[in-house]
Amino acid sequence: MYSLLVVDDEEKIRTIIRKYGEFEGYKITEVSNGIEAVEVCKKQDFDLIILDIMMPELDGFSTCRKIRESKDIPIIMLSARGEEYDKIHGFELGIDDYVVKPFSPRELMMRVKAVISRHHSAGDNNEKHKTFDAEGLHIDFTGRIVTIDGKKVDMTPKEYDLLFYMVTNKGIALTREKLITDVWGYDYYGDDRTLDTHIKLLRSSLGEYRKFLVTLRGVGYRFEV
Repeated sequence: MYSLLVVDDEEKIRTIIRKYGEFEGYKITEVSNGIEAVEVCKKQDFDLIILDIMMPELDGFSTCRKIRESKDIPIIMLSARGEEYDKIHGFELGIDDYVVKPFSPRELMMRVKAVISRHHSAGDNNEKHKTFDAEGLHIDFTGRIVTIDGKKVDMTPKEYDLLFYMVTNKGIALTREKLITDVWGYDYYGDDRTLDTHIKLLRSSLGEYRKFLVTLRGVGYRFEV
């Protein structure tokens, strides 16, 4: 049984997540603020954390940062605001997904399932060592290492996932729907801003080699060398 930590100062939000989470077979632990979340994570391990951003005492970003100092636990952030800055900041901290309130509990559970599945399959991946090189860009798929002109580049987990997927499918026109479905692992719900945010982050990380990420107007993107 997978265990989830739900961190939100709104009791009604925690209650509905518990209801749907337990229905899906998850063990649910609730806390009402970031300080409690940090403390409970020191004592227990969880398979995933659902973390609200706007909380008293310690906000979600600070809570995420503190937890990640000692634990590598997948995190889905909740926010009443859908501002791009919040999403970018969250993804830069290494969160796995971002959900805007009000949200569909069923969709949230689908995202929970996808993130947990992806996290565990990544840990179990023992495929043959695989690399890719183009000009000064070097990608080590197995080691999850990207270097540009010999210098290692630090990326968020989702940037790695997106880059690896696009490189694996290089030369192929990838629609927004396919990228969301295959990289994020859940059905496409019509909001492609998450994808655009990650493309923006990825281009920034790749520097001059952002040229390999080609925008296909009205379609999606293609990795082209």
